[in-house]
Amino acid sequence: MSNDTATVADGNRVIIFDTTLRDGEQCPGATMTLEEKLQVAEMLDEMGVDVIEAGFPIASNGDFESVNEVAKRVRNATVCGLARAGMKDIDRAGEAIKPARRGRIHTFISTSPVHMKYKLQKSPDEVYEAVIASVTRARNWTDDVEWSAEDATRTEHDFLCRCVEAAIKAGAGTINIPDTVGYTVPDEYFALYRMLLERVPGADKVIFSTHCHNDLGMAVANSLAGVRAGARQVECTVNGLGERAGNASLEEIVMALRTRADVMPYTTGIDATYLTRASKLVSAVTSFPVQYNKAIVGRNAFAHESGIHQDGMLKHTQTYEIMTPESVGVSKTSLVMGKHSGRNAFRDKLKQLGYQISDNQFEDAFARFKDLADRKKHVYDEDIEALVDEKLATAEDRMKVLSLLVVAGTMGPQVATLTLDIDGEHRTVQAQGNGPVDATFNAIKALVPHEATLELYQVHAVTEGTDAQAEVTVRLSDGATSYSGRAAHPDTLVSSAKAYLTALNKLMMKSDRLHASAAE
Repeated sequence: MSNDTATVADGNRVIIFDTTLRDGEQCPGATMTLEEKLQVAEMLDEMGVDVIEAGFPIASNGDFESVNEVAKRVRNATVCGLARAGMKDIDRAGEAIKPARRGRIHTFISTSPVHMKYKLQKSPDEVYEAVIASVTRARNWTDDVEWSAEDATRTEHDFLCRCVEAAIKAGAGTINIPDTVGYTVPDEYFALYRMLLERVPGADKVIFSTHCHNDLGMAVANSLAGVRAGARQVECTVNGLGERAGNASLEEIVMALRTRADVMPYTTGIDATYLTRASKLVSAVTSFPVQYNKAIVGRNAFAHESGIHQDGMLKHTQTYEIMTPESVGVSKTSLVMGKHSGRNAFRDKLKQLGYQISDNQFEDAFARFKDLADRKKHVYDEDIEALVDEKLATAEDRMKVLSLLVVAGTMGPQVATLTLDIDGEHRTVQAQGNGPVDATFNAIKALVPHEATLELYQVHAVTEGTDAQAEVTVRLSDGATSYSGRAAHPDTLVSSAKAYLTALNKLMMKSDRLHASAAE
């Protein structure tokens, strides 16, 4: 599979431009650490994403660092940095993408009357000149320049044509026509692309791109309308993550094109069997749960409860499924493991779920699985994923839970007795709190004094039933950066303590790095 976008301008190959790390992260509360961004970037690269928009380098030193590190790490995809029309923005983006095997600068400016008047406070002529200057500056850094007309769907057609023509002449190879506020409808968006392709000189020499927001629930439909009209790049995010109501969903775009190739004869380079894994990873690192009935990757996407539906499925799966679970990386059967399962079966299950771990990690995971199987009547795929993910996330932790005893109930106070392994030393403390979780966290603070603020505490059951594992997500902030930790365990309080420690470990690792740098 080639990621050379220059070869697909005139064909039916659709470039998948993922902006989970940039537009997705702008979703309130979805901030990711550098380590988490690298995890997501590597997953996107492996699944076949053509362009990864890794961040907005001018926004902060952290954003610059993440784009720069993604550029170093990614092997196949083009790595893109976003920049406004200002020269400092463009130069910062150019510096950030320098290490990339293929780097792109994505520069934009608003073109709608309402944005130019109230946001930019610039005249149309000033915006036009900025288009030329920004694209020209970006071309000094890279041959791969994308230009976007922010709020294009509310821009006057004559002015939009003028700006697109200027961007093409200045050297932009990709022209993005975003529906920034989720305002358009499919027929209107289709007509907009047809108008541009017919009226703008040189339009046949560049790749047009869609970028749709979901404010009216039409982001995917609008994106597909753009493709039908001639766009050959779609900008999207995993799980539809993004500002306000989100962006067009990557998994929905990919599977719509794949499932309805009869009416949309276009292809992508995405390995669809990665879609579910990518969805779970992004959900975990952002602490944004995927709604159960989310298309393609929701828990209920391939579940059938209605008697009529079940009867049809037993007779023929295509009666109620238009794609197979396996095609998006979902195992056909999920309830196959139990306490009598052996190592070979467990190793095969891990392989089915997409895990490649060392022998030592496997032995540890197998021991934890057998322990879980003794506690639970049924072990689901989600249970196995949770216990493996939790162990991999905490493999380098300095602090680990050894034991936890909590006294709770109506006859307070609630008391937690906690023993931690801290750098190989066992320490125990007893603490009170306003509830069992508060007592547990107070015990951690007593053993590991810190000033971090708890920003998020979230619990959900990994599977159904009263014996389900509790998956807990904790987010701590040191005032400058947020750190997320997650853990799963049949005991909610144990899971809570482990998740808190995972986040705290990340925070302390950053502190250690800063002290080491200061000492050099």
